[in-house]
Amino acid sequence: MTEILTLRGTEALPFVDDLARLRIAVFREFPYLYEGSLAYEKSYLGSYFATPAALLVIARAADGRVVGASTAMPMVDAEPVFREALESAGRDPRRCFYFGESVLLPEFRGHGIGHRFFDERENAALAAGYGTTAFCAVVRPPDHPLRPAGYRPLDAFWNKRGYTHHPEITANLDWLEPGDTGESEHTLSFWMRRRESC
Repeated sequence: MTEILTLRGTEALPFVDDLARLRIAVFREFPYLYEGSLAYEKSYLGSYFATPAALLVIARAADGRVVGASTAMPMVDAEPVFREALESAGRDPRRCFYFGESVLLPEFRGHGIGHRFFDERENAALAAGYGTTAFCAVVRPPDHPLRPAGYRPLDAFWNKRGYTHHPEITANLDWLEPGDTGESEHTLSFWMRRRESC
């Protein structure tokens, strides 16, 4: 049975190594194709969870292994590139709760853990009075040469959770892809859900 833990701010710091390893393993897959390093990940995540309002949801297997994790924080505390993308589109970042990564090992997918990750983060956003939740996903062409046979994007899952794709709102990030010698620019587009009750 998988245990779900929800941690805030510095409570998450003991799990930074676990999340760093998960990010490297999962984001190396298509569509992100991200070649991460443990040193960079630990530095990035350490500063992330120094933010008091940051949230980490952990999935832990029966043997104690951390097999999945999901993050969130107020958009005003997120990386500037995401705040600036919203502002450029005429949106107010102060009203938005940002969902960062969701990473889960392949053998634990399809058992409802992804829904729990959304439930916990959305509940935290509602409790804090945020009317909008948002996340970004990398944009890849349908004919990308590294797209695996039978690959299914998560669009249908996100739609069922109430999220609308906003391809007109984008942010650009540089990262290293496997086999490359230098970083290249990647475009991410926004998915958003607005709750009228907030």
